[in-house]
Order: sequence, then structure tokens, then C-alpha cells
Amino acid sequence: MRRREGSIVETTSVKKEILSAYNFRHATKEFDGSKKINDEDFEFILETGRLSPSSFGFEPWKFVVVQNPVLREKLYDYAWGAQRQLRTASHFVLILSRLPKDLFPNSDYLSGLMQNVQNMPPEAFEGRKNRFDAFLENDFELKDNERVLFEWGCRQSYIALGNMMTAAAQIGVDSCPIEGFNKRKIEEILSAEGIMDADHFGISCMVAFGYRLNDPRVKIRQDAGQVIQWV
Repeated sequence: MRRREGSIVETTSVKKEILSAYNFRHATKEFDGSKKINDEDFEFILETGRLSPSSFGFEPWKFVVVQNPVLREKLYDYAWGAQRQLRTASHFVLILSRLPKDLFPNSDYLSGLMQNVQNMPPEAFEGRKNRFDAFLENDFELKDNERVLFEWGCRQSYIALGNMMTAAAQIGVDSCPIEGFNKRKIEEILSAEGIMDADHFGISCMVAFGYRLNDPRVKIRQDAGQVIQWV
């Protein structure tokens, strides 16, 4: 772990490495199918997703790594945004998000997470549960709209998605986030295959990892002045 009191030179070097990774990363449309990410590197990428932050620390996600070529072909017809990636990516990940029934304060999932994983004492458990209930009811007004509550869970999964893609870029691995798919059809396939419990999960997004086949275009972004406001 890097010490806070590290030298200015060391800190500057780290910043350059991080920005270099952001400039390296691009939405890779087609991968070199002959190149595979080694197990250690991909476990590292997955671990950055697992360790990612989420609202209230509720981790409403699941990462399904699809390496089975037969399953990839089944997904192919209903994932128009992943046509080239499905057939060439070294690793292909489906990110699932918890359904609203698991995101209500009294759900078995949240109760188990707070008590058995986060090890909250009874008073803290009740306090967190009440605070979250007020958040859903009043602050973000999510409680009476299950689709919006599901999308709130998906937003948490995008934090993990971004972290995994950045971590991958830092070790020279390419990636591509994907939303171009038929949600209902993909979920039907995953349920039929016994991969996804449709009573508790829905698909949030997809992401492919591997090594680029072609050099990307120069990265283009708006200027800082167009997207950053100081007040």
C-alpha cells in the first residue's frame, strides 16, 4: 500500500501511470482471439470489482464470467452491441443487479448482509435499516417504483464496472462496456441455463476483456471547461 507521506516524485509518477491507463483504455470493438488474459491478471480485475464501493455498502451485484463458447453463441443473437466481442474476447462478463425485492430494508438479503457480513450490532442494524428506508421513501423516492429501484441497483454495479475497466487498463488489458442487448431475452437464456435466479437478479450490463486487434482512434473528449464547474 502506498504511503501518504510518499515523495512528490513518487506521487507524480503514480498520477502519470493512472492518466496513462485512462488514455490507453478505449471501447475495444474486436479483440485478438489468440491472446488470453492469464488467471492471475483476471482475478485481479475481478477483485477490483468485488472491492468497489456501493451506496450504503449493499453490494447489489453479481459477476458472471462467461467462458463457455456455446453459451456465448446463445447470447450472440440478442446482444447486438457485443457481436464481435462475444466471439473474440478473452473473458466476457455479465454484471447482474439485485431486484427490488432484495433492496427493501426488511429483505432477507439486506438483513443477512448487514448482520452476517458487515457484522452490525442490533442497534446499528436497526439504525441503518431505518435510514435506508427513509432514503428510499423520501430522499430519492424509489420505494414505489420497482423499475427505478432496479436501475438504482444497476447504478451501483456501474461503479464496479468502471473500476474493473480502469484496473484492466493499468495492467495493459483492453475492455469494452456493453449495453447493446435485449434485456428480456438475455435474462430468459440465463434463467433457462440455471445461471441467473430470476427471482433475485436482472442483467445490468456486459463487459468484455482481452487484447485489442487493431489500434484505436485518438481519444476525444470535451475540454475540462465544458464539463467541470467550480462554484
